[in-house]
Amino acid sequence: MASCGAEKSSPNPELKPLHNICEFLNALHIYADEARHNVTRYVEANHYCSHVRKDLRQCLIYDSHEKDARLIGVEYMIPKHVYLTLPEEEKKLWHSHEFEVKSGMLVLPRPGGVDPEEWENAETEAMKEVVGLYGKTWHFWQIDRDDPLPLGYPTLMGSLTDASQIDLESSLAARNARFGVDHNEKAKRRSEIQCPGIHPNADDWWKEGKGK
Repeated sequence: MASCGAEKSSPNPELKPLHNICEFLNALHIYADEARHNVTRYVEANHYCSHVRKDLRQCLIYDSHEKDARLIGVEYMIPKHVYLTLPEEEKKLWHSHEFEVKSGMLVLPRPGGVDPEEWENAETEAMKEVVGLYGKTWHFWQIDRDDPLPLGYPTLMGSLTDASQIDLESSLAARNARFGVDHNEKAKRRSEIQCPGIHPNADDWWKEGKGK
């Protein structure tokens, strides 16, 4: 597991903001507006994250982990104590990470040459912190529509909060095969991770759509 804040080498010393990227996360994002009705669209999101402060992470989101990947969005992550300071309407724009973590949908793909068991243990430890974070995500490029460019306005994105919302087996099949992971096995490993509880204003699109 890369250490945030550790000094890193780079072929270009002027790319200073990129030097702090220390986490690679993979998960699914859904369109918040659509979640108010019925989810048919979701996007695989490859997050490259830096820890700006102890209470703020910022992630560049790409459509793949290849060199020619397209930058499609950004996500900011904050711990619960910071989330609680936000105005009530602002809280509604942020999503929880409990289901992402507990379902095994959120993963840290293992770098080559790293012992698998050692990495699994490190990933599980990292998830103990991520489970309590709140994220605010904007996508600029609706790649699932095959848009050739980032068209229109940024779109607020959210995450899944329940296994009934989409079929994880089919939606994660290609991702799991690509990175050699099994989200069901990860869910078992994370079964002991304690959930801090989700604020009632988070994940607002799901509640609004279901009349909750």
